[in-house]
Amino acid sequence: VPIRYDGEWPVLAVRVQELFGLDRHPAIANGTVPLTLELLSPAHRPIQTTRDLPGFWRGSWADVRTDMRGRYPRHVWPENPLTTAATSRAKPRGT
Repeated sequence: VPIRYDGEWPVLAVRVQELFGLDRHPAIANGTVPLTLELLSPAHRPIQTTRDLPGFWRGSWADVRTDMRGRYPRHVWPENPLTTAATSRAKPRGT
């Protein structure tokens, strides 16, 4: 996934399901420069931007999850994303 360097902070646009299980905010330059995360829906549309992924999981994830579960029912939307494995796939049919 490419990092954009067009603003004040480097930006990583990534589907939110690909960050499940991540309990630290990603950074570059030996952990000294935190990435701005542009969290994307399964359709690759921005749903939220954060520079604090653990805070996002604890805070607004519940609201995002509720909204996205209705729009994208074929995708995984766990209550606790820290205990779920990251994925780039939809749920198998019939689940």
